[in-house]
Amino acid sequence: MTTSTIPKNAGTAWRLKAIFTGSVGNLVEWYDWYAYAAFALYFAPVFFPKGNPTVQLLNTAAIFAVGFLMRPIGGWLFGSIADKRGRKTAMTLSVMLMSFGSFMIACTPSYSSIGMAAPVLLLLARLLQGLSVGGEYGTSATYLSEVADSNRRGFFSSFQYVTLIGGQLLALGIQLLLQKVFLDKEQLAEWGWRIPFVIGAMLALVALYLRRNMHESVNVDIKKKERGSVKALFKNHPKAVLTVIGLTMGGTLAFYTYTTYMQKFLVNTVKLTTEQSTLITFCLMLIYALLQPLFGMLSDKVGRKPLLMGFGILGTIFTVPILTAISHTTSPWSAFFLILAALLIVSGYTSINAVVKAELFPAEIRALGVGFPYAMTVALFGGTAEYLALWFKDLGHEPWYYWYVAFCIFISLIVYTVSKDSRKDSYMDKEQL
Repeated sequence: MTTSTIPKNAGTAWRLKAIFTGSVGNLVEWYDWYAYAAFALYFAPVFFPKGNPTVQLLNTAAIFAVGFLMRPIGGWLFGSIADKRGRKTAMTLSVMLMSFGSFMIACTPSYSSIGMAAPVLLLLARLLQGLSVGGEYGTSATYLSEVADSNRRGFFSSFQYVTLIGGQLLALGIQLLLQKVFLDKEQLAEWGWRIPFVIGAMLALVALYLRRNMHESVNVDIKKKERGSVKALFKNHPKAVLTVIGLTMGGTLAFYTYTTYMQKFLVNTVKLTTEQSTLITFCLMLIYALLQPLFGMLSDKVGRKPLLMGFGILGTIFTVPILTAISHTTSPWSAFFLILAALLIVSGYTSINAVVKAELFPAEIRALGVGFPYAMTVALFGGTAEYLALWFKDLGHEPWYYWYVAFCIFISLIVYTVSKDSRKDSYMDKEQL
């Protein structure tokens, strides 16, 4: 029985349009999510009492991490909605919620104005954003994998991380414009940091319009008992759930280490200026985004497993040397090329992780299967990455964090080693499309 609503004669143009429609909303969601990390250096003193700058960053990082705790709830809620009501419905609701969270951050008064209510409101807004982005990953990853043809599934689904990275690029790009063109440091610290959150709320409205007109990828009218059921997910697909957790663990930790945290690492540890750190991160993210489709195309040729194995082996061996070298350098160029080497390694995971997870589950439980265990793992490892790194630094044992990242990648390597290649054993190919 068919589960797809994609036209049988759908060609490349149709699929590219579907990818664009699904991806734009994803880009906006991740822009809103990363704007918090990008501008934390500026608004940390606004929402918390004056004191040690590292402690202020620890407070904002803690709220960043707490936002991740909502992601499993979002993965469950929106994954169930996507499997029961359709991908389009879930993706539309998630972008609405993100818009509201961004607007709250933009409007929240400072600690000096309303006291403890300021960090409480910041926390509430971040919880809403965490709920939204927790549902976004699973539904968008599922949608992009489903609208792709089987021979180019790795390539098309790689745009999930292109737009995810693109959201960070957009946040950094706006930060660069504000830093170098429109505002000085005092204006940015006083009120200019609110601008990106206003922009995010407005962009979300554009994404909402596009998603309301997107094409559904599955037929949700087909009655199946396990559609969107958490009980059925863990009962009938325990191995796939554990596989998602294992392959995500090291990859998400490495990703957040070399993207969101690295901007602060370059300022706090390498002692570059905020402007230098932002420019380096922006250029790296641009190159990183362009790498994703290339790795995705490679996976369509050689399979998913060789790329995952490459990330696992190289990540285990080179994480500690790379992070140690970055921490000891004083040259922006040296830092740039060291981080670029790390991102090349991480691309073996990020470019294909969405399609690998989507290929593990049948359509009636795919969005929940992709989103829920992924969100749990990201909350535990990705969400705490920045906080743990800053905590180790505050203790005076920053290198401990490097070993922690390498160990988690090694655990994922074990999972990659014992797992089948999802390209050769995909539920999507078993279904009659």
